[in-house]
Amino acid sequence: MPVIWEIDFYSRPVLDDQQKKLWEVLICESPLEINTRLDSLFHYSQFCSNTEVNSVVLSKAIQEAIAQAPKPPDKIRFFRRQMTNMIARGCQEAGVPSYASRRTLALNAWIQERMETVYPAMPNYQAGTNPSVNAPLNPPQPLPDALIGQQWAFVTLEAGAFADMPEWKIDFGEAFPLELAKIDPKALIPGIIVFSPRALPLAAWMSGLELASLHLSDEAPARLLLETGISDTWILANLPKPQLKQEAEAFEVAKKEANGVHFLAVQANPQAEEFTGFWLMREVDLT
Repeated sequence: MPVIWEIDFYSRPVLDDQQKKLWEVLICESPLEINTRLDSLFHYSQFCSNTEVNSVVLSKAIQEAIAQAPKPPDKIRFFRRQMTNMIARGCQEAGVPSYASRRTLALNAWIQERMETVYPAMPNYQAGTNPSVNAPLNPPQPLPDALIGQQWAFVTLEAGAFADMPEWKIDFGEAFPLELAKIDPKALIPGIIVFSPRALPLAAWMSGLELASLHLSDEAPARLLLETGISDTWILANLPKPQLKQEAEAFEVAKKEANGVHFLAVQANPQAEEFTGFWLMREVDLT
């Protein structure tokens, strides 16, 4: 199992002695499995002044975090587009590859927690809004011809069923503890299963995309889109019939009721008892 970190380097709603905003490096470990204990994840934080906002300081912070961590990271995810160059350079200088990704769920939850409990308790706290950094999506791209699924279906699973996920046979995929999204065990989690005779190359290709979420685009023609990275979008399925669009609309309602949690699965055929790919995802507003 690889070790993946999530990183943010940005100003916080707190002023320093010179009345300039404090900046902060936040690093936490990504939970990659459904049964990961959140309190076991590695966390690192470091404040710095606005005169220390550069890749050298960031690289040193990453190296300090590596020195403190039980295991070094295999890669680092970041979501803040406006800091792309500096974060990518800082990670490179620290010797760790970086990836733009919206799969920074643990980091996003930690930032929200600090916004509510840590920063307001600090001297020179400056209350204010925390604007979203969600970026406009790129125009949807078609899946490679060789990877288009022959069939697909909307499905639901009770949240409690995911307790057995460690026993499922899955070739490619990623999950996270449902407590991260405050999900009730009886809640229904919506998902989509794609069936393809080329399930293995399809799942392998998807595993390199930093899968973020699925959503319905009801602009004509209605389509089911897969969001990856920070702003990339892929056409997973066209919805030419009203019934298919209604099912997709019901999927969106179920996703909202499940606090944004949903999944994408890949199987060779409807009779398969194993998953070639399975990704648990959560649609969130990044801040």
